[in-house]
Amino acid sequence: MSMQDTVADMLTRIRNGQMANKTTVIMPGSKVKKAIADLLVSEGYLISASMEQLQNNTLEMTVELKYYEGKAVIEQIKRYSRPGLRQFRGTDAIPSVNQGLGISIVSTSKGIMTDRAARAAGVGGEVIAFVS
Repeated sequence: MSMQDTVADMLTRIRNGQMANKTTVIMPGSKVKKAIADLLVSEGYLISASMEQLQNNTLEMTVELKYYEGKAVIEQIKRYSRPGLRQFRGTDAIPSVNQGLGISIVSTSKGIMTDRAARAAGVGGEVIAFVS
């Protein structure tokens, strides 16, 4: 059986890994997942994300989770747009998270970026997830 929403699977694996106090999480890889993970690394929510090609030509992504004083840095990670109901927003309508204390991950024509970067670039797109 094929997986329908691979981004939601990635976010769930990160959430479950942090609830179980794991240091790393391994998942199937893709370019979109790698871009989202790199964005979370640059924003300080994860330590690192690396992609590896296995012998059977499948990609495997390893994400190193981040903790501060024994607590997970990511308090909440939630999928917003989903395959059954895509959520596209213009530049002015991109939602912010917790009065600016979190980020919205937006897929734009210029790549995957945060809500602040999308507003600064003047582009809208699909709001993928919220992280705080």
